[in-house]
Amino acid sequence: MSKDNRRLKISFNSPVVLTFAILMFVATLLGMASNYSITRALFSTSRSGLLNIMTYVRLFTHVIGHWSFQHFISNVSVLLLLGPMLEEKYGGGVLVEVILITAVITGVINNVLFPFSCLAGASGVVFAFIILASFTEFKKGFRSLLSLLHYSISAIRYGMVLPLGIIYLICLILLEVSAVHGADICLI
Repeated sequence: MSKDNRRLKISFNSPVVLTFAILMFVATLLGMASNYSITRALFSTSRSGLLNIMTYVRLFTHVIGHWSFQHFISNVSVLLLLGPMLEEKYGGGVLVEVILITAVITGVINNVLFPFSCLAGASGVVFAFIILASFTEFKKGFRSLLSLLHYSISAIRYGMVLPLGIIYLICLILLEVSAVHGADICLI
């Protein structure tokens, strides 16, 4: 008998989505262990002044913090369901852009429209993933909604205003307004 020299090999089929899910899990555990004081300090938006560097850091990090384990599970289950498909179709770099842009837009909208509340959670990213997955076969001038989003992002980068980019922003604002009564918001 010869020994089979097989090693257990773990590979990520969608490293961006899985890394994002792991970061969300760790941030949620840290929040739970600290009675959510870490979530409030690092992983939620709050209006702490434009001169405070943490205001800008939290615009990105609020999407990995959650107010409860149930909140985390509801967001990560959709991300893990749709994320690998989107990452395979569009690539990890595009999903990183979508996550970061959605985080900043939802964070800014929350700080401007809801100054006395703090936002945590990946619901905006989940919404963006659902929209992207819904329109992966959308073909009328654009390859998909992701192309539409990229077109809008490129237009914003070059200083042009597009109605399509505005539609995306309106969808995110509607998500923010609906989240005021949901699990993503805490009152300061």
